[in-house]
This record gives sequence, structure tokens and C-alpha cells, in this order.
Amino acid sequence: MKKLVSVLLALVFALGGAAAAFAAETPADFTPVLRFIAASDTHILANSYENDERIGRMLRLAYGVSDADADYNGLDAFLVVGDLTDDGTKEEFDRFAAAVNGSIREGTRFLGVVAKNHDGYKLSRKELRAYYTEVTGNDPDFNVVIGGCHFIGMSASANDAEHYDAGQLKWLKAQLDAAVAEDPDRPIFFMHHEPVRNTVYGSSLYDGWGITRFTSLLQQYPQVVDFSGHSHYPLNDPRSIWQGVFTAINTGAIKYSEFTVEGRRVYHPADSYDTATCWIVELDASHNMRLRGYDVNAGAALCEAYLPNPADPVNRDYMPKKRKAASLPPVFADNASLAVETFAGGCTVTAPVAASADGMPVVLYRAYAKNVVGMKVLKTWILPCYYRAVEQNTVELKLDGLLPGDYTVGVIAENAYGGGSQPLETAVHIEKFGEIDSFFARIAAWFSGLWALFVNCFLNR
Repeated sequence: MKKLVSVLLALVFALGGAAAAFAAETPADFTPVLRFIAASDTHILANSYENDERIGRMLRLAYGVSDADADYNGLDAFLVVGDLTDDGTKEEFDRFAAAVNGSIREGTRFLGVVAKNHDGYKLSRKELRAYYTEVTGNDPDFNVVIGGCHFIGMSASANDAEHYDAGQLKWLKAQLDAAVAEDPDRPIFFMHHEPVRNTVYGSSLYDGWGITRFTSLLQQYPQVVDFSGHSHYPLNDPRSIWQGVFTAINTGAIKYSEFTVEGRRVYHPADSYDTATCWIVELDASHNMRLRGYDVNAGAALCEAYLPNPADPVNRDYMPKKRKAASLPPVFADNASLAVETFAGGCTVTAPVAASADGMPVVLYRAYAKNVVGMKVLKTWILPCYYRAVEQNTVELKLDGLLPGDYTVGVIAENAYGGGSQPLETAVHIEKFGEIDSFFARIAAWFSGLWALFVNCFLNR
């Protein structure tokens, strides 16, 4: 029965945005004693109030969640881990502070850090840190205790020549040592802008957003839960929670989403700028952690994750190899079929969305065309809207560059770890070009088809 419930929940998520669990479900008796927002990349702009409004929307959403909890209605902190502004001007910092102060309530502690890139575009680092403190009242580097937990933040160095300097790292080690000495069984929350390389989704060397400055230090502290942003990669992708010696969590972004797909780095879907996401993070009395990811614009839950006390190195459910091994390929419904509309040189394929079989979102759809001997002569892909809380019943993929003839077209749904569904396939016939088509259009289609054949035979081996 429990397995059936999990599959049904996964199906609901795949069809339109209800929260889905990544791994172990949150226990029914989970009772928070600490709650905070973890967000990033608000990118306040001088010529637009859209992102200012998203800050207010995010805080109102979090207070709504808190107020509705009969067991604990506190919202203890609001974390923003860098790129508060888009151009780093004083006007933008003023606007950021006004947006926060206009919506934050007494009893919620603002904790933010400033980054070297967007926040540091206009001011020297020393000026940046000083002005940030002036307008927010927040120290750029801090160690604040809330609910018995240490929240340690680190902004970009005051030295323009260094990202994070040696003095900061020495200070950080001292803060971590003191927190561990105080209570080695309690998580320590560390926040900075750029993710530690090769941890969360978007932090690999190829993705380009990760740094190595904290790697060797954090490897000494299993108690650390490391919050970072910078990449704008979706927080509800299961790869956005990572565990090794320590725990790392990607906070997504308030301004737009980004992806790496099929070797294409810095991919922005058409609706990328409609996205705004944040975590609401909670701890219970035993230091177990619940993370709930939200679509800020829709005011709806995207995902939920439960991490047994992450300070205990035994609790490592989110190690990448574990997550991949536990993942299951998506499934299409038994009666699912493709709808195909042909045009000169190709076709548009419409597929029903597939259901998740493991609670993790379906993150990619691939389409292909096979010729009469079964060779794939053309391939393409599309992202579903899993990173937003929108209802999606179908996906549409375009195969453009087919020579006239008979083909089998197919669609496969994939999870975040490359697990592919059984394909949906159908036969299609591509007609000859009509007499009204131009000579150049026919030549272009022929060369496109020959190029696809060459890529399939030689480059994709």
C-alpha cells in the first residue's frame, strides 16, 4: 500500500506540480523547532521592481506556511546567499534593503552575504562590504546562533585581488571548531555564494559555477550544511542536494533558472525568467531536517526532502551514487501514444507526460527519427517545466531536417540520472516538397538530413 501511495504521489507531481519526496518521506510526527528561508540571487535591478516584488512574495509565502503550522509558527531567519543586486549599485542595495524591511516581521533575523560578481560590479570590495552593512545592519561575515544552531556566513573578501582570503578561511575554521566543541551532534549552517565544486547540480568544472576555496576545510566537518546559489540551477532537481563528508544544498534563484543539458552549458528555457524558487528549511528537536522547495511566483510547493540529522555522518542518503542507484526510469501510461504533424522536411511530435516512478521529477524528453533500416538519423530534446509549479499534460518536440520517406519517430522520458523510459513510437511518412517550395528550402533540408546522418554515424558513436 505504501508503495502504491508513493507512485500515485509521483504521478500527481509529474502531471502538474504537487510536492514530491526525493527520498525518505518526512515522518508524520515531524515537529519543527526551527524554521528559516534559504534563497539566493535576488538580482535587484535599478530599472525594474519585479525582483523587489518577488522578495515580498517569498516572505509572505513563508509566513503563510509558518502561520498555518499549529505546532510551531516561527520563521526564525531569512537567508539570502549572494547576488542581492544585479549591478552592485548603491541604489540597488537601498532597494534590496527596502524590499526586505517592507515584508520581514519582528522575530525573523535577516542573514545575507554579498558576492564578488554582481554585487561587486560597481564598488570596490571594501566599499561593498561597508555599504552593505550600512543599509542592512548585517555584518558581511558573521556567526549567529539561532535556536541553538550556528549560522555562519561569508561574503566576498575585502581584498579585490582575492575571492575569499586566507584571513577569512582562518576565521571560518575557528568558528567551525567552536561550534563543534559546543555541540558536535548539531548541524552547522554555512552560507556563501558560489557552490563548492563537484557537489550540487551546477557546480562541476564543466558547468562552470563551482569553486574549490572551501573544499579541503569543509571536508573536516561532517556537521556542515552548506547553502550556496550562483548557478541558478533548479533546486527541485534531486542533484541539488548533495552529501559526502558534509552536506551541500543549492538554493536555486529568485531571478531565472539555468541548466546544463546534453553538453550545452548555460541553457535558458523560454520561460526561464518566469521562475523564482526558495527553500523553507526546518529542524526538529533531534536535528532532523525537512526542506520544502517553493515556486515563489505560483506560491506552490515544488518538492520536499527529509534528511535525518545531517550532522551524523552515518546519515548520507543523498550521496550521488546512492541517489542514482535508487532512481527508477519514468513510465508512460499503458494507453499513451504520440500525435504527429508533418511538414516539409520534418514533423512535430506531441507526447503525453510520463510519470515518475521514484518521486524524482522527469527532467528531459528525447525525440528521434529512425529510417527504414532502424538507424537514428535525427535526434532532439526538450525540458519539461519541472522547475515550475505549472500543469503540463503534454510535451512537444520538433524534428526538422528529414528527407522525404518513411520513418519511425519515438519519444523517451528521462530522470535526472539518465534513466530512460520505454519509448513511445509511431510510424510517419514525410512527403515530397511541393512545387511552391523554393529551391533553397529543398537544398537546405537535404543538407540538414545528410548532416544528421553524418552526426549519427560518426560523431555520436
